[in-house]
Amino acid sequence: MYLYDLKDVLDFLSDLALNNERTWFEEHRVAFEKARLTFEKLVDELIRRLSAFEDTTGVTARDSVFRIYRDIRFSKDKTPYKTWMAALIAAGGKKSGRYGYGLHVGPNDTMAAGGLWDPRPEQLALFRRAIDRDARAFFDLIEAPEFVRTFGGLKGEKLKGAPRGYAKDHPAVEFLKFKEVYVARSFPDQAVIADDFVDQLAGAFRVMKPFLDYLNAAAS
Repeated sequence: MYLYDLKDVLDFLSDLALNNERTWFEEHRVAFEKARLTFEKLVDELIRRLSAFEDTTGVTARDSVFRIYRDIRFSKDKTPYKTWMAALIAAGGKKSGRYGYGLHVGPNDTMAAGGLWDPRPEQLALFRRAIDRDARAFFDLIEAPEFVRTFGGLKGEKLKGAPRGYAKDHPAVEFLKFKEVYVARSFPDQAVIADDFVDQLAGAFRVMKPFLDYLNAAAS
């Protein structure tokens, strides 16, 4: 029997997107708890798969899954719930500060992703210093054929010119221009509910590992 029937997860999130208010959520809490437990089972299995090539000692889904409740204190959007489920699998859990393997599941909005997403200034500065020291290693890993087949290339907003402190003719200026830099592979809903979805995710994360290793080394 397939243990990660994410159709219920997608169905619940689709309904939530149409009824994003507290009364409806409480009336459908049983459906939410079922969806949450299914998602956590998937994440626990991913953690087990990742342990073959990554240190996930002691990490569980509860250490990795984000809450569905939105922080609306400073947002114009006052809807109380996220319409997706997400997790970050990293050594020490999602609060460890390490760059990890991100999973975002939602109707027509599912992806495996990782990298510098909305980084703090000090995180971006460390990445740029690493590029300045050794851009060749970074270039080699993102140009690896399997990496390109899996993710296509890097994503993230860029500056128009070289960042302050770096020459405009720096040989790695195109990397230095990144204001955020990450990779992502999207999955259609049909792939999400397929029996091999966890295999597809684990495969994408294995290819992502050298990229995350570079970022974590830069931050250490």
